[in-house]
This record gives sequence, C-alpha cells and structure tokens, in this order.
Amino acid sequence: MKIKNKRILVHKNDLPDDLSLDYTIAIDTEAMGLQPHRDRLCLVQITDGSDCIHLIQMTEFAPKSPNLCKVLFDDNYKKIFHFARFDIAILHRNFASCFLKNNYFIEKNNKINSKNDRINNVFCTKIAARLALTFCRSHSLRDLCYDLLGVKISKEQQTSDWGKNSLSDKQLEYAAYDVFYLHHLAEKLSEILVREGRMEIAQAAFDFVPYLSDCDLLNLSGEYIFSH
Repeated sequence: MKIKNKRILVHKNDLPDDLSLDYTIAIDTEAMGLQPHRDRLCLVQITDGSDCIHLIQMTEFAPKSPNLCKVLFDDNYKKIFHFARFDIAILHRNFASCFLKNNYFIEKNNKINSKNDRINNVFCTKIAARLALTFCRSHSLRDLCYDLLGVKISKEQQTSDWGKNSLSDKQLEYAAYDVFYLHHLAEKLSEILVREGRMEIAQAAFDFVPYLSDCDLLNLSGEYIFSH
C-alpha cells in the first residue's frame, strides 16, 4: 500500500531485524482509548522521512518488541511526536522497565530483564506550536498541516477500533498520515521558535515531557503537581 510516494509497511509486534533508520524519526501511536494507564497500545507508527512508513501492529497484550525498543530508548535518535505526552506515556507503560514491573498485562512468572528507562531526545510539534503560534486558536495536527504546509489530512478514523486483528485500508492510511508530515512541521516550527527567541524554553519543555508522561501513569497529573 502507498500514500503519495511512500510505502506503508505493516509489521506484527516489532520492527524487522534488518531495518536501518536515520537518526531523526517521527512516531505516533494508536490505542483503544486516550487513557495511557488503562487502554491497550494497538499500533506504533514510525518513519525516518524516507520512502517507507512502518506500522507496527501490537497483537499481544505484552509485546517484547526488542527492535522497536532499541530505537525508542536510544538517545541518539531524535523522536518527533505530536502530543508526545500521551505517546510517551503509553510507550513507557508497555516498554519502560520501571513500569513493566507493575504492568498487570504481564504474567506473574514472566521475568523482566529490560534496561529501557525513559524515552529522551524528544520534539513535540504540539508544544512547539503552542509556543511558536500563540496567535492560533487550534494547534491540532490537522490545523498545523493546513496552516503551515497547505495540506489537508482527514481525522475520520481517529476514534475507530484499533484493536481489530485486521485494520482497514482507511485506518492504515490515517495512521500513516499521522507521521507523514511531522518532519516538515518540526522544521517549520523550529524556524519560528528560533526567530521568536523561544527555542530554549521549547527544548526545556520537550526534555520534561517524559517525566510528565510518567506522572500521568502514576495518576499524578501536571495540574495537580503545579497548581496552587
């Protein structure tokens, strides 16, 4: 399957053993809901901006995914998300060693030998947009793609059933488009952040997101911690 000039490759539970990715990757996830501490991870989308978009369908409740983890937890990879707070939370819940120990999906006798700690080297286009485009009322992926890149993307499949054994072509296309433009958006937003003198604070916000995601998993919301 293709969208525009890119191939969509679907894998089960992990990336292929022989896959080599460039060191700036766009990542997104799809789940059975929007509560990372509750809902099952169903799909992980990854592209390095080349001619392929990789969709990893999670058919197991406790996937091992060693090749995916090598990428996620390697700080040499710059990882671009849109709303990284959710994606990192659900990825940490499934793959980070500190949360795997308490993951109720894992059988009691399953030994955890993971050294995966935290997803770092993050760029979040939603945070970047909120700091760079303060004149905009919406910082959704759809609106950013239209406002900055002049392209329209559909969000029709956003609330569809991602836990199905067989995903429809429309679902696969939707999932692929969620990472298709992230490299371009990050580049555009970075230019504005530098121009407006807000890149330093943006970087500090990006660096904090993995910890905020961990707070969400522990039911310690940022609003609870930082409000009066």
